[in-house]
Amino acid sequence: FVRSERVRGTKNRLGRGRDKGPPDLFTAMQGKGQAHPSVEPDSLPELAKRQHGVVSIRQLTGPLGLSRSAVDRAVGAGHLHRLHRGVFAVGHTRICPYGECLAAVLASGPRALLSHLSAAWLWDIAKVSPAPFSVTTPVRRKPRPPIRLHEARLITEDDRALREGIPVTSLPRTLLDLAATVRFDWLEKMVERSEEMGLFDLRAVEALLDRTTGHHGHKRLRRAIALYRPSSFTRSGLERRFLELCLEAGLPQPRTNYVEEGFELDCYWPAHRFAVELDVFETHGTRAEPHELIKQALAGLVGGDGCPSDGGFGSS
Repeated sequence: FVRSERVRGTKNRLGRGRDKGPPDLFTAMQGKGQAHPSVEPDSLPELAKRQHGVVSIRQLTGPLGLSRSAVDRAVGAGHLHRLHRGVFAVGHTRICPYGECLAAVLASGPRALLSHLSAAWLWDIAKVSPAPFSVTTPVRRKPRPPIRLHEARLITEDDRALREGIPVTSLPRTLLDLAATVRFDWLEKMVERSEEMGLFDLRAVEALLDRTTGHHGHKRLRRAIALYRPSSFTRSGLERRFLELCLEAGLPQPRTNYVEEGFELDCYWPAHRFAVELDVFETHGTRAEPHELIKQALAGLVGGDGCPSDGGFGSS
């Protein structure tokens, strides 16, 4: 994991003091600002522990009831270390990746969400560094390097999630945002990874697509999830590739591994009464080249004149 330059250099440029352990922080700051009467002495250490070692100025001057001057003195004494404008590491600058993600979200204002590749890292569907941190906000904000800000005014509650205590775009929304920015094969792998982890919810993704028809990633995500619909369950890479080519050619999706009159068919179009058997060595003892099988099957479905076949059973 590679930290951003701003976070790496925080201690020397902004900390102005040696690292102090967080347990003594609240005690050191008491008396230097009016504390909220309902706040217990260990509230700040507990908050820092829950938030991976980071807090915001809104939390310090709001629920914790500290004055701005008390916060400034804590920075000078090395109890707080400024990571971003209005966001601090508590006691030390050895912040874990989760803390750096949360710091970026806290620095981006209310209702901000970790998003795009940073969210993919947090959902564990992409083996990438979360930095530089991508954050989506419901309103336009001034650039805050090294944070990458994205504006999305139509974020709903269904698009929001909390993972490891960090506000993040929901998995469906994360996939939609990535569909507009990453290579299609990367998107496919992320969808596959989310399905393997038990996180993928086809109905939630389709509901999101129904209300985001104007999003740049809409068409690509709809294509990526087409193979996960119930009618498109596949057992082999050849079947999957065949379905992908059907999508690319604009052909209707077949039912796969469909049982008809006691026979299991690899691909079947009930409306056309047309079936395709994708022969592979493991199941039929042949060694025909996969691309030749697919070519023959598609030709049988479309017909020589480019129109759908009248029906029948084809074997490739």
